[in-house]
Formats: sequence, C-alpha cells, structure tokens
Amino acid sequence: MVSLVEFRSRLRLPVIAAPMFLVSGPDLVVAACKAGICGTFPALNQRSTAGFAAWLEAIDERLADLPGAAPFGVNLIVHRSNNRLDADLEEVVRHRVPLVITSLGAAPAVVDAVHGYGGLVFHDVISRRHAEKAAEVGVDGIVAVSAGAGGHAGTINPFALVAEIRQVFSGPIALSGAISNGAQIVATLAAGADFAYMGTRFIATREALAAEAYKAMLVAAQAGDIVYTREISGVGANFLRSSIAAAGLDPDALPPHGATDIASEARAWKTVWSAGHGVGAIDAVPGVGALVDQLAADYRATLARLCR
Repeated sequence: MVSLVEFRSRLRLPVIAAPMFLVSGPDLVVAACKAGICGTFPALNQRSTAGFAAWLEAIDERLADLPGAAPFGVNLIVHRSNNRLDADLEEVVRHRVPLVITSLGAAPAVVDAVHGYGGLVFHDVISRRHAEKAAEVGVDGIVAVSAGAGGHAGTINPFALVAEIRQVFSGPIALSGAISNGAQIVATLAAGADFAYMGTRFIATREALAAEAYKAMLVAAQAGDIVYTREISGVGANFLRSSIAAAGLDPDALPPHGATDIASEARAWKTVWSAGHGVGAIDAVPGVGALVDQLAADYRATLARLCR
C-alpha cells in the first residue's frame, strides 16, 4: 500500500512527469523514477493489454534494482470508447500500480479497484465542476489541467483553477500548464498545489518515444506557435502549429471533428504533435536525469532567493 505521505516522501522534487500519448514509455518512466520524480505512462501507448502488461512487468523489474526510486504511475482513459479499460484495469490491479491517473470521466469502479490493493487515484480535471464530480467518487488527488498545458487542456488560468478546486477539494492537487523549470515548480506550490505536473518539457528528452523531428520542433518553438483546438481529437488540446501544417492541414481553418473516439485520436496524434505554452523554455534535449538535476538546482536556488 502507498499512502499519500509515503508517496510524497519518496520524491526528490514534488513533480509528476505526465503520461504523454505516444511519447511516454518504460525508459522515460524508469529514468524519471530513478531521478527522484514520479514517472507515468498511458496504458494505451501499448497496442494491446498484453503489451501493456509486458511494460508493467519490465518497469517493475527495472525499478526493483533501484532501491529508493520514486513511485510510478499509469494513465487510464475511462471514456466509453476505450474498450480496453476493464482488461487494462485488471493488469493495474495485478501489478499493484502505485498511482493511477484517470482521464475523460470519473469512474467509481476504477477508484474502488485501485483502493482495493492500496493504490492512489488522481483524476484529470479542467474545471471546478469536474473536480466536484471526482471528489464525489473518492479520488485521492486531482490533476488541474489549466490553460497552456500540452495535450488535452483546459482554458482557465492556473491560479484561478487551483483556487476554485481548493474550495471543493482538500486533497492533493497536481497543477499542469506550462511548467518548465524549477522556479515554476516553486510557483506551483505557492499557488496552492502540491505537485507540478510536467509534460511538454519531458518530450524533449533522450528517453522519450517522440520522433527526433518532434523534439527538434519543440526546441525551435515559442508559445505563439501553439494552437488550441478540439478539431484534432474532439477534445480541446494544444498542438504545434508547424506539425499541423506538415500534416497537410490549415492551422487556421481545421475541418470539424466528430465525436470523441479513442481509435481515431490515436491515428491523428501520430502526425499532429502536441505541446504546451512552455515550449519557449526548451533549448536542448537532455537525458531525464540531467533535466531533473537542473530542475532541482533551479528549485533550490529559487527557494533561497525568496528566503533572502
């Protein structure tokens, strides 16, 4: 069983490396945990439940050789179009995954199953109302996905979103949205959150599954190069303008998307690449360990400056 107190105590920094579709895999997860932050990946990054189970086994084996490593997590999409949810959840329970992050629906059955073996459940939200629904089903923590976050994102300012969630939820909050350096991790805590939820910055690392062209595009991009649209996947998300154009689409006149469907989304995200507003802070593609070292140094320096 992993308590919230134990979960926090095993982290070098209050950071969760977000589960990124088609980007996060075992190498990124293990490197993050080895460096002292929580590494996560989406179950759907494997094409089958059998492949997902194989990844869980590989991560378990590799982390077993790293005493003191941070806990890891898995993202489950609970949307009705995900016909793998029940089978993937069985593997989560069998492997006793420490942290499960649910998206696109608050599911009591998932919460109950994970709590049954002592795991933690955090849930993605983009509004106060979504946070209320998550709290009602008994989640342990909430991921506040604010304006500027990569991938599926909300449109509410991070300060406002955390403040509103705090009015209805007293548990831990992980804040997502353009967090790229140690100073911004400190700002996340000052705003009332408990963890920084970082995605885009970890795409541009050696261990990420992203194509080299994708990583290079991140290094070259600025915040103004991000397009927020629901027309790629049916849910509002942030994407790199140049990747939309490279896929043969007009970023300023995208064709309308139909209902959300996990299968069609997977096809779309292979050629249209996501990123958040924090891309302007990315100027290199380091290893995860070196990146976390830099984040930790920035974090300590910021705290020291504020104390002075």
